[in-house]
Amino acid sequence: MRAVVQDRYGSAESLQVRDIDTPVVGDEEVLVRARAASVHPDIWHVVSGHPYVLRLMGSGLRRPKNCVPGTDVAGEVEMVGRNVTRFRPGDNVFGETVTGYQWHNGGAFAEYVSVPQTALALKPSNITFEQAAAVPTSGLIALHNLQQGRLRPGQRVLVNGAGGGVGAFAVQLAMAQGAIVTGVDAATKLDMIRSLGADHVIDYAQEDFTQAGQRYHLVFDVVGNRPFRSCRRALTHDGSYVLIGHDGFGEGAGRWLGSLPRILGLVAMTPFIRQLPPINFSLPPKEDSMAALKEHLETGALTPIVDRTFALNEVADALRYLQSGQVLGKIIISI
Repeated sequence: MRAVVQDRYGSAESLQVRDIDTPVVGDEEVLVRARAASVHPDIWHVVSGHPYVLRLMGSGLRRPKNCVPGTDVAGEVEMVGRNVTRFRPGDNVFGETVTGYQWHNGGAFAEYVSVPQTALALKPSNITFEQAAAVPTSGLIALHNLQQGRLRPGQRVLVNGAGGGVGAFAVQLAMAQGAIVTGVDAATKLDMIRSLGADHVIDYAQEDFTQAGQRYHLVFDVVGNRPFRSCRRALTHDGSYVLIGHDGFGEGAGRWLGSLPRILGLVAMTPFIRQLPPINFSLPPKEDSMAALKEHLETGALTPIVDRTFALNEVADALRYLQSGQVLGKIIISI
């Protein structure tokens, strides 16, 4: 099969498209004929090998353990393992290719990928393969962290970085829960954020939401370009602050530990500051979360936004475009 291959950590230019062996299907796995995959910041981190700590978190110390990048896939079931009961050949599916919530290559940038059955869901018939591939990683991040933010109907939510992959899903999921949503991002992304149904939008270059005097029940901070002490001014006394921790492709954090020190600092303050919700390390089973995303897609509560589509041999171009910061929603690899 044709696949994007990563032999070492480095720039996107080191990626090559080659013929490699089709994956072997395990007893609990499904072989998916990939039709589309998505590009997101975690892909850049594993391709570049930065921050270095991720290499100790499953990626591989000197080189990636899995040589094929990509974690989000949508396609058709080609074959199932002998213990698979949830899918059969011919099913259209989408999901993450990695088990649990790990930070490493997952083999999605290839014609075929073997995926644990618990990481997949049936693709809704009302969306395309490209749209479905845009959902898993970003949708799961938005879903889990909004639950952590203890959101209730009628509350005011601000999404900082609302025009990207995670932010666009956070806007829609918050609205689905009855929130009044404000989206913050660059001026070029505000029309798209409005099209998602956001009640208010803010151009971050023209207005600092931490200084505007408005208070929110939840600040969902994707980009992390303001310190918590500033964001706290924009919270109600019983509000919540949730940091996703995007570090600007290495520019906003250290090469060794990335955003980890900042996140650990917030965790350490959690017992003393009401506005920092406790970190929940017991995440729900991925199959349940994928089922929830599938339901939101079927009802129309979630609409994946696809900015551009690249071919398999254009993954380096896709990663460069991702780093530009201009992406509206998600970038897709058509396979």
